[in-house]
Amino acid sequence: MAKRALITGVTGQDGSYLAELLLAEGYEIYGMVRRLSMENYDRIEHILDRIKLVNGDLLDEYSIMDAVSSVQPDEVYNLAAQSFVPTSFAQPMLTAQFNGLGVLRWLEAIRRLKPDTRFYQASTSEMFGKVREVPQTELTPFHPRSPYGVAKVYAYFITVNYRESYGLHASNGILFNHESPRRGLEFVTRKITDGVARIKLGLASQLRLGNLEARRDWGFAGDFVRAMWLMMQEEQPDDYVIATGLEHSVREFCEIAFSRADLDYRDHVVEDPEFWRPAEVHHLLGDPSKAREKLAWEPEVTFEELVAMMVDADLERVGREMKGA
Repeated sequence: MAKRALITGVTGQDGSYLAELLLAEGYEIYGMVRRLSMENYDRIEHILDRIKLVNGDLLDEYSIMDAVSSVQPDEVYNLAAQSFVPTSFAQPMLTAQFNGLGVLRWLEAIRRLKPDTRFYQASTSEMFGKVREVPQTELTPFHPRSPYGVAKVYAYFITVNYRESYGLHASNGILFNHESPRRGLEFVTRKITDGVARIKLGLASQLRLGNLEARRDWGFAGDFVRAMWLMMQEEQPDDYVIATGLEHSVREFCEIAFSRADLDYRDHVVEDPEFWRPAEVHHLLGDPSKAREKLAWEPEVTFEELVAMMVDADLERVGREMKGA
């Protein structure tokens, strides 16, 4: 009998890649979606006929309980969140409700209704914030620098607490930055590759960005969702840093992205203080040794391949939009 997985955030970048992977593994897939005035299923349109959608909301505990009762999932992957760090400064209470208490609602529903369900929580390198050591491991203390990071720290520890208190198979994936052509346009990496495409095709001449010296450990989302799945197959639940172990600056990302389109980023990129965070995170670099040793997980797509993939996809997309205009 096929395993049943329920994915929150199935319409997002990670959710779409995870759904593809689980389908390939023979799972029956349920995706939890919120009712919106305009549905956005673009990232999963190609697999919509192979997954089942259920309505629910991280703010509504009854909809979560209904989902657990009706689906009876073997595995739950909680990827839904208010995931844009700048928005968390503008809407800190909403971010706390989604990213913190939303996780508690899931854990409590599983504990009460189907305690043998395996639970994956999407944790984040933003929890490290003002880093205490480089690189960061599973034992590095957290010092979040945004309401987003603070809420995610609560979610991390409530997941650990339910694992230790009630014996749930609940694991945290502490994922460092992971990108793809499906990344939202509001994120800096996609802002860059979309900007490259628009400049190359004559629709713009300038790209305004924040701190070009901020450094991140960037990987490919398709690689990272494989780590999520591997965690759920382990006999014992645990917490894992998922990262490439390599760091690059926003400036480096710009240089490679513009070069892919035969452009020089110095001719087009303007560093604008307006886009700096109130509290900047400067040096996120993950140590994926534990995932490598226990899960046999390795990232397959290199940083350069990732940037090229994103630029090529945006050049193709913007070109299509121009023809259709």
